[in-house]
Amino acid sequence: MSSKELKKRFSFLRYLNIRSSGCPTFSPDGRYVAFLLNTTGVPQVWRVALDGGWPEQLTFYGEGVSFCRYSPVEGRLIFGMDRGGNERIQLYLLREGEDAEPLTNKPNVINAFGDWARDGRWITYSSNERHEAFFDAYAMDVESKESRRILQHDGTNYASCFTPDRKKALVDRANSNLDRDLYLVDLESGEIDHLTPHQGEAYYSDGEFSPDGTQLFLASNEDREFAALVAMDLKSRKAKVLAEPSWDVGPTAVSNDGSSMAFSINIEGYSELRILHLASGNSHKVEGIPSGVIEALTWSHDGRLLAFAFNGPAYNPDIWLYSLDRNQVRQLTFSDKAGIPRSTFVEPQLMHYPTFDRHEIPSFMYLPEEAQRKKKVPVVVYVHGGPESQIRSSFNQVIQYLVNSGYAVFAPNVRGSSGYGKTYVHLDDVRKRMDSVRDLKHAAEWLAGSGLVDPKKIAVMGGSYGGFMVLSAVTQYPTIWAAAVDLYGIANFHTFFKSTGPWRRKLRAAEYGDPEKDADFLREISPIHYVDRIVAPLMFVQGKNDPRVPQAETDQMAEALRARGIPVTYVLFDDEGHGIVKLKNRIVAYETIVQFLDRHIGPATE
Repeated sequence: MSSKELKKRFSFLRYLNIRSSGCPTFSPDGRYVAFLLNTTGVPQVWRVALDGGWPEQLTFYGEGVSFCRYSPVEGRLIFGMDRGGNERIQLYLLREGEDAEPLTNKPNVINAFGDWARDGRWITYSSNERHEAFFDAYAMDVESKESRRILQHDGTNYASCFTPDRKKALVDRANSNLDRDLYLVDLESGEIDHLTPHQGEAYYSDGEFSPDGTQLFLASNEDREFAALVAMDLKSRKAKVLAEPSWDVGPTAVSNDGSSMAFSINIEGYSELRILHLASGNSHKVEGIPSGVIEALTWSHDGRLLAFAFNGPAYNPDIWLYSLDRNQVRQLTFSDKAGIPRSTFVEPQLMHYPTFDRHEIPSFMYLPEEAQRKKKVPVVVYVHGGPESQIRSSFNQVIQYLVNSGYAVFAPNVRGSSGYGKTYVHLDDVRKRMDSVRDLKHAAEWLAGSGLVDPKKIAVMGGSYGGFMVLSAVTQYPTIWAAAVDLYGIANFHTFFKSTGPWRRKLRAAEYGDPEKDADFLREISPIHYVDRIVAPLMFVQGKNDPRVPQAETDQMAEALRARGIPVTYVLFDDEGHGIVKLKNRIVAYETIVQFLDRHIGPATE
């Protein structure tokens, strides 16, 4: 990186105009890859020829498209879209040269696409049409638009793929966010076959059938710390381990002819892509991919090309291709970087800091140029949501802007984060919830003593569950934070459980605690009851249509602070849900956040 580039500063508007591509899907004739691109301000469906050229836009909506998937036999695709971020996804069929037609049209219902059948006529999907709190599995004939429920159950059931003969369908049931089961449903008789009975907690994901329908390939952490790649014989139900690294496997993809399987390994937040040759059992690492995160693996119909979404700290999200014949990778899409040189993007350092009980907390540290010049820089502790989630080595416009503006950013994966095994992800369960907040306290103390940052200018920022962590940090350890930013975080578990989407309550109770049995404890850890402790300036961001952490959570926190005469910065969007998606709103939200941080903890000092 040249000294000239190091000194260059870019506006936040420039960073927010960096574009992202994702969700690749091959056309059945092998000529195109369709994908989602947000160049218009929200994700829309585009396609690009495999031999290059200018991409072509296929959908033109003011709302964001959530996914797209080509039919396996015709040049048509299915995509999903909600309204104003309310997450009530409807499914649409798009034929080449025609307007999209709705396959579902019930605005208060959530639909989750499963997969196409090999005949390109039938699809699976899931819906909470019967009862808002429960998802059942369905099959639909997209020609007649007639659908029928293939599995009814008072739980969270997600339809997956058909067997190759389309006589049965796979259904994934979430018992909790960390415990799942797979069922095989006979479409004619309705018989339900439980494929994964198990003791204790186990997770099964990415299920795909072999071409002859005799095996099911999946990732599972049954009886192990990390998810391994396994093949289940559907007759004997015996599972054979195909790959068992000391980190989680996923995502995965099997080629149509069943000869090859692609899978990625999550190694402390970095992805490694591997190709497994199923006949020999041999696998090899795919070289030539920069440091970052790999998602959404999908094979071309002839099995010669693998498309995947890739992004890294220095690479905004794009679609890449791997050629099995040539054993080479190349970038297919080139999403706009808003004129910002890639060389100015900062790669983080992977660090581990000690916490109160001798655990080492894995974290990513982004340091600006000013830190290299021995200045005491302000630092933002960036907390992920979930809580069963993970900060990874991925591209983040907000982080890159903050670093370019002279801030350090410290992103810890506190206890309860996924990606580090079963034991680690359960260290914050229910009564141990506040131990993860103690990890944030120790992060601030470690930063203060590191010599890398200004110990008087430590801020904390996070969204969703990360917002709860922010509110807990400033109420439980008020004096160590110079500023805080809460994006749609939980303030009061009592009101949260009453107002969050009914389909989420059971899964959330498994993590946070039962709202009735654990009512006293949930009250004890709710930040709203400790507002009088807050001394740090606080900012809030919220979407009015948020079905996960409704507006009332932020409202009550802001009102309580105002009642004490504490100034509050509150940005509310009428057309957003859980997360700020639309470009015009992101500009307002994050420019306000940066102004807030500049006012309270910037700039660096000698």
